Amino acid sequence: MAALVDLEYPFIGRWLTQNSPANRVPSHGTTLFGTSYAIDFVPVDKAGHTAPLTFASLVRPEPTDRFPGFGRRVLAPIEGVVVAVRDIEPDHVAYRGLPSVGYALTQRRRAAGGWPALAGNHVLIEGDGVVVAVCHLQQGSVEVRSGQHVRLGGLLGSCGNSGNSTEPHVHLQAVDGRDIERAKAVPLAFQGRLPRNGEIVDARAAGTPE
Repeated sequence: MAALVDLEYPFIGRWLTQNSPANRVPSHGTTLFGTSYAIDFVPVDKAGHTAPLTFASLVRPEPTDRFPGFGRRVLAPIEGVVVAVRDIEPDHVAYRGLPSVGYALTQRRRAAGGWPALAGNHVLIEGDGVVVAVCHLQQGSVEVRSGQHVRLGGLLGSCGNSGNSTEPHVHLQAVDGRDIERAKAVPLAFQGRLPRNGEIVDARAAGTPE
């Protein structure tokens, strides 16, 4: 098993880091489904903000198109072969404030559906001795197919809100095998470092000079 896999960011532009293993392990509060070192990135605008938080946001679900990153391009963080694709899960509404509490109460039901129910639309890429999962993609946006070789920075799809997701974002994790429900988590980094919770990453396309 790889000791650590160094990835490129799967996007360009400004994204907010959440649930980073730089802050705690397991990063998502569980070791299930190889998520010990998983990380989330939320797309934000030039000011570093996601959708404005209003009174309505606190009391009822919100349409995903209110969020600046819904539909933003998601790129391959590693070169390799696509070993699994899912692209049929609907993008549900976003949950903040009180609605997020109700959504959290349904977590067990989603977990009972296994890893695909949590990941939503996703792409698995095998390369450098690991499998990297890119999750919560927009329904119908996936541009690759199983068995396809993808280059670093190649287009995978778009940021969505499918699966276990409270607002549009991208979830990444690396594991040591294709069977996510039995695989072991692999630590990851991005360009040699791991951003912490609350850090805004301003990423360029792979190979673009600083």
